Formats: sequence, structure tokens, C-alpha cells
Amino acid sequence: MAKTKLEARKRRKVRIRQRVKGTDDQPRLSVFRSARHICVQVINDERNTVLATASTMGKANQETLQGLKKTEQAKKVGAKIAEACQAHGVVKVVFDRNGYKYHGRVQALAKAAREAGLKF
Repeated sequence: MAKTKLEARKRRKVRIRQRVKGTDDQPRLSVFRSARHICVQVINDERNTVLATASTMGKANQETLQGLKKTEQAKKVGAKIAEACQAHGVVKVVFDRNGYKYHGRVQALAKAAREAGLKF
């Protein structure tokens, strides 16, 4: 049994990654969540390439996201990653929650990406 929250997340992450693979047709949308920021990458595991990224970090993003709650920031990032995917011709992705529970910011990001046109 896991002793800490981090160890429990790592165990969940390993179980998820055994099933979730990014392909040319359906790349993997991977989420990283820290205490302050959220980052998303669209990854093709067959070619080991990152197709698109979006996050709350960076000076340009800080100005547009300033004053918003973290859940609202996650929604903006979800919409931004959906736009970036569509620019690359990606419509369908596999969602990799990276061991995080599907609620809060992770759920808000996924819903916003779906509403912006991505299919999971």
C-alpha cells in the first residue's frame, strides 16, 4: 500500500499508462497539475513527438489569466489546447489524467476541451 499521496499517484499513473497510448490517429492528451499551474501536452507516442502544448505558465499567459481562479484557468487552457490541436488537424485524442483524480481542475480542463471541439 502507498505511504504518501505522491506514491499513490505514481501507482495510478503506471496503471493508466499501461492502457493509454498515443498514436497518429489518436494522440495522447497528458495533463500535469501542480499547486499553482496546470500544463497540457498532446503527444504521439509512436513517433515520440509533442504536437501541441498549453499551460498557465509564461508571461503572455499570466496577463490573460491574472485574477481568475485555478479552475477557470484550467478551462482557458483546455480551450487553448483544443484550438492548437485543431490547427494540427487533430480531432480525436486519448485523455491521460496522469494519475490525478478526475475532478476539479482536471475535469474542468477536459470539459472545456470537449466543448471546444476535441473528442475523447
